[in-house]
Parts: sequence; structure tokens; C-alpha cells
Amino acid sequence: MLSSFPQISARWIPVWWRNVLVWKKLAGPSFVGNFGEPLFFLLALGYGLGSLIGDMNGLPYLIFLASGIVCSSAMNTATFEGMYAAYTRMAVQETWGGMISAPMNLDDVVLGEIIWIGTKSLISVAAILLVASFMGIIETWTTLWVLPMAFFIGCCFGAMALVVTALSPSYDFFLYYFTLLITPMFLLSGVFFLPDNLHPVIQLIAQLLPLSHAVDIVRPLMTELPLNNLMLHLSVLVFYGVGAYWLAVVLLKKRLLV
Repeated sequence: MLSSFPQISARWIPVWWRNVLVWKKLAGPSFVGNFGEPLFFLLALGYGLGSLIGDMNGLPYLIFLASGIVCSSAMNTATFEGMYAAYTRMAVQETWGGMISAPMNLDDVVLGEIIWIGTKSLISVAAILLVASFMGIIETWTTLWVLPMAFFIGCCFGAMALVVTALSPSYDFFLYYFTLLITPMFLLSGVFFLPDNLHPVIQLIAQLLPLSHAVDIVRPLMTELPLNNLMLHLSVLVFYGVGAYWLAVVLLKKRLLV
């Protein structure tokens, strides 16, 4: 049935590996972006704005900001890869069409794309953590747990991005998603400041957004803050990720196979 949950098999691995091989050819410029953008954020906002703010939630603002930038970078990397790069493979290069004509179905292709997007987010976050370690921001070994979380966050936002890709008639369509969802999450989910002083309705909306729950997990892992409600935060991310995976498969089958 079209609406049944996707069938999971090991055939996603060649899809993932194909994207790895393509990425290796562009790894140089990709690493420049992974190092450069977080470094500018940390220097300009962490030191510049931090000198005016002081502490945030009992943490130096630079450390507070670094943990938020880790999550937003995982989100942005996954979103760009899941929309612009994935749309190119789907509609321009027609790579997916060639894959599903082989002994592989669309369920495998979508899962392989999501796993690759999670891998891309992991690479991006690893670069940020390396920068942060050179700056003396990382102070606890539990930061290592941020790496699997980066992969998990990337898979979640990658699946959400693929839903938009399945609906998109062109690259311009992605601006709606960025304007209506990604930008509000970036600003309201605790990356730059605590949402405690916002209007209660805005706070409620922020708590419904997956990035808020990602930040609530990663920030304690990078600091000595207590990690509360871990299962709740993980459950929200799983709900968004698994639900978006299923919806992306349904929409892509309607677009590519019907």
C-alpha cells in the first residue's frame, strides 16, 4: 500500500556510499564552510555580543552560544542537503530515477539519503567541535556524546527537508520553508538566548519545534548543566524524523512512481 510504512533493508547502503564518493570530490570547499561559518559566529557573537551580555543561564555567553550553534549547524546542513542537493539528484540529474530502475525501491533511496544527510551533519558538527576545542570552549568529556546526537538531529531535519523536496516544483519553493519554519526555529529555539522571557504563546510554539529539544539535549552535554527530560526530547525528535520519513516516501512515490 502507498500509505504503509516504508520497508527498511540494507539496500540503502549503496545510496549512502554514492553520496559519500561525490562529497569526497568537493570535500575541500565543504570543510572551509564547516570551519568558517561557526568560527565567525563564535568570534563575532560569542566575544563581541558576549562582552555586553556576560553570563547566560549561568554560563559564559560564548559557551552558551557554542552549544546552540552546534544544533543550528546540524539543522542547516541537513536542510540544505535535503533540499537543494537532494532536489538536484531527484529532478535535475534524475539520479533517483536511475536508482529505482535497479534492484532498489524508493524506500531504500529515501533512507539512504536520510542516513547520508545525518552523516553530513555529523561532519559539520565535528568541525565546529574542533574549532571550539581550539578556542578552549569544550570543558567536559560528555561533549563526545554530541557527535551521535549530531547524526540523529541531521537525520531528523533531513527527513523533514525531503518532505519539502517531494512537494517542490523548483528551487525557489524552498524559500517558503526557510522563511516559515527554519528561520523561526533558528531564532526562537534557544540558540542565542533563553526563550523564558518571550510571550507564553511564543514559548509554547518554541517547545513544539524540534530544534528546541535538540538544544535542550546538546547544551547540557557540552556543559555541566543537568540533562532533564531526555526521553521527552528524544521522543519529539523521533516523532518528527520518523513521521517525516514516512511522509517523504509517500509523497515521492506519488511524484515519481504514479
